[in-house]
Amino acid sequence: MPDLAERVARFQRDVHPAKADLFGHLASHHQPHTLFIGCSDARVVPELITSCEPGELFVVRTAGNLVPAYDRRSGDGVTASIEYAVAVLGVTDIVVCGHSACGAMTALAEDHDLSGTPAIAHWLHHADASRARATAAGDAGGVADLIRQNVRAQLANLVTHPAVAQARTENAVRLHGWVYDIATGAVERTEAPREATPRDATRTA
Repeated sequence: MPDLAERVARFQRDVHPAKADLFGHLASHHQPHTLFIGCSDARVVPELITSCEPGELFVVRTAGNLVPAYDRRSGDGVTASIEYAVAVLGVTDIVVCGHSACGAMTALAEDHDLSGTPAIAHWLHHADASRARATAAGDAGGVADLIRQNVRAQLANLVTHPAVAQARTENAVRLHGWVYDIATGAVERTEAPREATPRDATRTA
């Protein structure tokens, strides 16, 4: 097991002092420009992929980069985080990022037996629309195709959230679908739900 305490000490000794001005600013300012919804997979590190500094991304990570459709009764952490990022922090871009070799999508594409992990099986129902999209497109059975269709399905779920719907109506937020390839570092962009261009249209994800 890595000695995380030693790594924290190295951060405090070397990294933090080198960015003292940045961390001093962040101590009283929280103004990320992008909500990044990615997979919990340890190989997918949003700040590393995007070359972002601390404070630029508001990150939500879930197994399979799944975004439950809005349900007022659920009160889950993903919904609360999306609402906070959009309605309170005012992010102007939202990225839903899938990735190659995704364990969640592999389990679905290959019909793995999930009877011993009921919580995982229940969570993956949020990808039912992803499988339906893959089947309709003739992609059923391919992990890579399911990964792409899943990003599109989760973007569709995202726009059911009231804060996102309102921001889109006000032309205040843009949605982006990405698929990150771990081996090559490539990022493939996939379609997002149609929307108007936001007021802050000078920055691209």
